[in-house]
Amino acid sequence: MKKKYILFFLCSFLLSGLSAQTLEQARTMFSKGQYKEAKPIFKKQVQSQPGNANYSFWYGVCCQQTGESDEAVKYLEVAVKKRVAGAQLYLGQAYNDTYRYEDAVGCYEEYIAELSRRKRPTEEVEKLLEKSKANLRMVKGVEEVCVIDSFVVNKNDFLSTYKLSEESGSLFSYNAYFQTEGKHPGSVYETEIGNKIYYGEANAGGKLRIMSSNKQLNEWSAGRPLPENINAAGNVNYPYVLTDGVTIYYATDSEGLGGYDIFVTRYNTNTDTYLTPENVGMPFNSPFNDYMYVIDEYNNLGWFASDRYQPEGKVCVYVFIPNSSKQTYNYEAIDPQKMIRLAKLHALRETWKNKNEVAEAQQRLAEAINHKPQERKSVDFEFVIDDRTTYNFLQDFKSKEARLLFQKYQQNRKDFEQQKDRLEELRNSYIKANKAEKDRIAPTILEIEKQMLQMNENLDTLEINVRNLEKKNSK
Repeated sequence: MKKKYILFFLCSFLLSGLSAQTLEQARTMFSKGQYKEAKPIFKKQVQSQPGNANYSFWYGVCCQQTGESDEAVKYLEVAVKKRVAGAQLYLGQAYNDTYRYEDAVGCYEEYIAELSRRKRPTEEVEKLLEKSKANLRMVKGVEEVCVIDSFVVNKNDFLSTYKLSEESGSLFSYNAYFQTEGKHPGSVYETEIGNKIYYGEANAGGKLRIMSSNKQLNEWSAGRPLPENINAAGNVNYPYVLTDGVTIYYATDSEGLGGYDIFVTRYNTNTDTYLTPENVGMPFNSPFNDYMYVIDEYNNLGWFASDRYQPEGKVCVYVFIPNSSKQTYNYEAIDPQKMIRLAKLHALRETWKNKNEVAEAQQRLAEAINHKPQERKSVDFEFVIDDRTTYNFLQDFKSKEARLLFQKYQQNRKDFEQQKDRLEELRNSYIKANKAEKDRIAPTILEIEKQMLQMNENLDTLEINVRNLEKKNSK
């Protein structure tokens, strides 16, 4: 009997460590931020006394903090109506999480006014207000895109779901590409001919940033970080580059709706810089993690991944028909609830307008899934001779003179890339430097820029001469 009593006592003790057994325990857990453990007791209390403002507040906050924002709204609205202190803050967050941005803006504005009357700080709430205003602008510009299918898969292996044409390059996990061990979240994009890669790699501080590397003289150059307007604060990962070589998609968790958001930028060849990145908006981005945006131009299919509304360890990969130019829904003409559904991608069929277009895209998807890619031959470089001929190996040259001149071109290109890396490092140092250091660095930057301009002109001349010499001696 004594053993049974001890066993019962131990079980009760262990259970009390998992979740609250009394209202007092729940309140203590609530004050410590243990919302999941406190929630069951508050749920019982609010069900028995739905008009109790405090129970509504406590349960609503627990729901909001554990990812049940839809459930939280109705209870927090009761708490706000009955003027529970601080309830507006959580209700604004719940509105924001459920895409009710206009309501969130109004709620935050009222809360800021109340705090101002009481002469309390408003800075943090003002930041939340600005975020909801930005989200409101985004929901007013939801792209009208046709999403034809989706696949819920394991997050650790989600890249295998992307079935890209050989012409669109290849995707790899960091570990698979670099043959490393451990849980590295980075991804790698390799161009279709395998002469350049973009990849996410952790820096000394543990933050992911996007690097690039070129294949020169059959060797990979040292990884070079993309500029700071891309590698901003936070983690930056999941790069993909269109076949134009200038449009790059990536994801970062430093700004946006929440978690990872997908951004796009373009490389300006004239200034050797990237344009200011732009958020691709909804429905691609959400308050959750959204990333690995890919456009397969050959198959005319787009792909992206999201963990919105997915259990731990799972992601949903969406397949859509890319638009040639961005077109948005008419926000003012659509019912607000339908607009939210479209922004959330609540039901894929709601995005379908042309059944034939959907059927054709689904057929292309089926062919891509069943396609067995040919084993890609490794190439040393890509050098265009004319519209019909591209060389990938030194032995492709028929002219000995052209081959020797091309080797000189290769070495000059390698020297150019090294100078480019050095210039990028100096520019980054200049940005962070004080006035004295800037005065010291500036002349070196100007000199290297002048050298690179001349080097680039020489490369253009060499390229033309190699091409002409090969054509002349190959006749």
